[in-house]
Amino acid sequence: MNINLENNSQHIHFVGIGGISMSGLAEILAYEGFKVSGSDIKESSITGVLREQGIDVKIGQVSENIADDTDIVVYTAAVKHDNPEILAAEAKGIPVIERATLLGAIMDRYKKSIAVSGTHGKTTTTSMISEIIMAAKLDPTITVGGILQSIGGNIRVGSSDYFVAEACEYFDSFLHFKPYVGVILTIDADHLDYFKNIENIRKSFHKFAENIAPDGTLVINKAIANCSEITEGLKPHIISYCSKDKTADVYADSISISALGTYSFDIYYKGNYECRVSLNIPGRHNVDNALAAFAAAKVFGIDNKYIAEGLSNYRGTDRRFQYKGKFNGVTVIDDYAHHPTEVKATLAAAKNIDKKRLWCIFQPHTYSRTYNLLDEFAHAFEDADKIVVADIYAAREKDTGLINSATLAEHIRQNGKDAVYVGDFQAIKDYIQQNCTEGDLLITMGAGDVYLIGEELVEK
Repeated sequence: MNINLENNSQHIHFVGIGGISMSGLAEILAYEGFKVSGSDIKESSITGVLREQGIDVKIGQVSENIADDTDIVVYTAAVKHDNPEILAAEAKGIPVIERATLLGAIMDRYKKSIAVSGTHGKTTTTSMISEIIMAAKLDPTITVGGILQSIGGNIRVGSSDYFVAEACEYFDSFLHFKPYVGVILTIDADHLDYFKNIENIRKSFHKFAENIAPDGTLVINKAIANCSEITEGLKPHIISYCSKDKTADVYADSISISALGTYSFDIYYKGNYECRVSLNIPGRHNVDNALAAFAAAKVFGIDNKYIAEGLSNYRGTDRRFQYKGKFNGVTVIDDYAHHPTEVKATLAAAKNIDKKRLWCIFQPHTYSRTYNLLDEFAHAFEDADKIVVADIYAAREKDTGLINSATLAEHIRQNGKDAVYVGDFQAIKDYIQQNCTEGDLLITMGAGDVYLIGEELVEK
């Protein structure tokens, strides 16, 4: 369904407005003068902030929340179709749309829109681009899939034509976007419960690239397998990047690593030296993320000094290699990695940090991902000394009986690593306190609630 937001006198109602992504869009529209209302099932700090901004937020979802003057009702995938507000809107003939459709319509209001896609690295690269544009004082509007400390949340409302958004591929959500600049970071086998196979994922990313404005630009990682297949027949200008391939349009040279695992490097564009960059987040993979951010900024002619400054300013988002504290001399880090490629990259970054042993508490995310990528997961923990596997975080899924965490731990052991299945969070905390010693580095890892283990250990 196509939605036109040119008329800012419209009334937009959000079902589930307390979610981090929904609340951000509500804030943008309220700032732009739209009448915004919403509901959620419980009070939270987010609903409180929204009320302070003059947004009408109801707790509890009932049909009466859909006023007669409502023009559009927005929902997320977490909202079931039998929700009373959805049913009431349909009965009144009010358009009901998914969050991604609304985000695409908001993006259409900005001439300098940037959508960052990829199986991995979206939040980091979206944040890097945001930091660059803010360093240049270009006042962007930003929506990112994590808490970016420099903007105090996941949303920033600006007054310029710049709009930076994270573009998720799951359920083909990013196909609602028609950005001026589209970024493709990685294409990997993930969300196979929806896509079924890598071929369908690649087709979806190609469609995303086709949606970029014809006079716009695609920034793409040249390391993607058969990259030319993704770019074939596209109208937009194409800028390739790769930290390990000097035939790419944008590449890195003179790469060095600090004692903290952070990287400095020279950036070249079309064979010409542009600037030297020093990152303040660890991980070799972030060199590539920075090159993508450079390329996106270069489309708009942003000065190299602001690019270098913005990349240096970025110090991570919550749940991306986030320092949580210490207990008994053990350093605790939390990371959102939940795909084998991400696990490998995070542990490779941690390997370069001074420590005695590297511990990883891994919480698998969804049964389908664990089952479909079992062999890849079994080989993803090579840089860890000790692996503790928690129970699978089901998220939206039900246990089919095909896979469990004990099986994953066994497969990791078969690959020669010291892995144990413990499962329960309290049991894991007890195990860690008994076995982790001063000087060790502990990473809690996964897209579920595994971070709670580290937080509770630090609090003790």
